[in-house]
Amino acid sequence: MMQFVIGRVLQSVFVLFLVSFVSYALIGLMPGDPIDLMATSDPNMTAEDVAMLKALQGLDQPLVERYWHWLSAAVQGDFGYSRLYYQPAEDVLIPAVWNTVKLVGIATMLSLLIAIPVGVIAALKHRTWADYVISFSAFVGFSTPAFWLALMLILVFSVTLGWLPAGGTGEAEGGGFWIELKHLILPVISLTVLNVASHSRYVRGTMLEVMRQDYIRTAVAKGASRTRVIFRHALRNAMIPLVTIIALDIGFLLSGALITETVFAWPGMGKLIFDAIMGNDYNLALLGLMVITFTALLGNLLADIAYAKLDPRISLTKGASA
Repeated sequence: MMQFVIGRVLQSVFVLFLVSFVSYALIGLMPGDPIDLMATSDPNMTAEDVAMLKALQGLDQPLVERYWHWLSAAVQGDFGYSRLYYQPAEDVLIPAVWNTVKLVGIATMLSLLIAIPVGVIAALKHRTWADYVISFSAFVGFSTPAFWLALMLILVFSVTLGWLPAGGTGEAEGGGFWIELKHLILPVISLTVLNVASHSRYVRGTMLEVMRQDYIRTAVAKGASRTRVIFRHALRNAMIPLVTIIALDIGFLLSGALITETVFAWPGMGKLIFDAIMGNDYNLALLGLMVITFTALLGNLLADIAYAKLDPRISLTKGASA
């Protein structure tokens, strides 16, 4: 186990290095830079001022040399300043990470609590009215655009009924746990509906496949109770493909809620990175992308370890993902 983890950590370091270079190069190829944007908004700046500022920021150097300076500082914990917020990039990023973890973390837990039993019921009631209703509902939810669902929730519960706020975090109202929770309800519902639709389909499909296996028929023939067969044998093995989906969702935790965060004005990672890229905020955008990459790699590692726990036949020394 330890040898596997060390190997994966070394692979992750290499992937982080590669992603950081590619991301830095792509951001550097965007038209304009912070100094050019500053010059267009200040007619009093001369060409000499622009050249001096670019020299101070290192923007007059070749791309590889600029990247090396950034990497050397990043390894020491210095990720530069955000030109949009005039603060260290990490100070801007940490609150956004926490906001997204709260939003999408709650939605993911709720979706799993709903999707797993719903998917199991659909599989056990295969080709009955319950299966048809669940499958149809899942297809509708899976096909629903995230922005449309968010707007409909605002229209119904905020505009028409006036029960819940349309957006924000509640800081303007003084903050507090209950006020923030009230602002979380609609975006959490929006993400939960979309996640339940996709996760329940995976659970149903894997349960149907597992229930047809020989060891399930053997367990039934030996007199095992239906509850034991379902929860001890079938569901445990059916969870293995779902673990992959959940691991991929860990990366989504920090980046995939852009539409929901934008519609509900929730200051999370997705919206922050989008604003940073559009505003040519190199340091903030690059740090955000690195955090997302690290989270995705961590999720894949945890998924491989979970594979071995769920199915002893999987050997980590040979690579659980193979």
